[in-house]
Amino acid sequence: MVKDVLKDAEKKMTVSMDHFRKELSKLRTGRASISVFEDVRVDYYGSLTPVNQMASIKTPDATLVVVQPFDPSLIEAVEKAIRSADLGLNPINDGKVLKVPIPPLDEDRRREMAKRIGRMLEEEKAALRVMRRESKELIEDMEKEKLITEDDKFKGLEQLQKITDEHVKKIEELAAIKEKEILQV
Repeated sequence: MVKDVLKDAEKKMTVSMDHFRKELSKLRTGRASISVFEDVRVDYYGSLTPVNQMASIKTPDATLVVVQPFDPSLIEAVEKAIRSADLGLNPINDGKVLKVPIPPLDEDRRREMAKRIGRMLEEEKAALRVMRRESKELIEDMEKEKLITEDDKFKGLEQLQKITDEHVKKIEELAAIKEKEILQV
């Protein structure tokens, strides 16, 4: 039973870590990346649709993203969505495609993004601690109800801490890599 709790905790922490990795990939680093557009939503006949579901997005070089809507009549709507997404990007509309130049990040913006990564890291660590606490309580409850022995409880809690420490170390590494990427000129 303790193994089930530990497996469940590890699964939840891994899902959380994958979400953190995805959120980090959305941060603009000064190089072209299509992941920046994942949260951009376009008003498509009354419903908000992700831009990557209604357009082809390509990066021909490190400083340019080309967005080509499948339906050319929606090019203005896509342009408006990119401008209003607060990404600091200004697409150029040539009538058929949107060319989105990726400006280099200035020093202040780099520092601001590094601080944002720090905040994201702290939020993720807090989420992992909540998961650890919930699992710890489940293990302690099992021992109180005499479903497991005290030794099993202590072994389980020790294993839970190891799992938590591994995931914290991994998210710290991910954050450090992204921060280094952003601060690199």
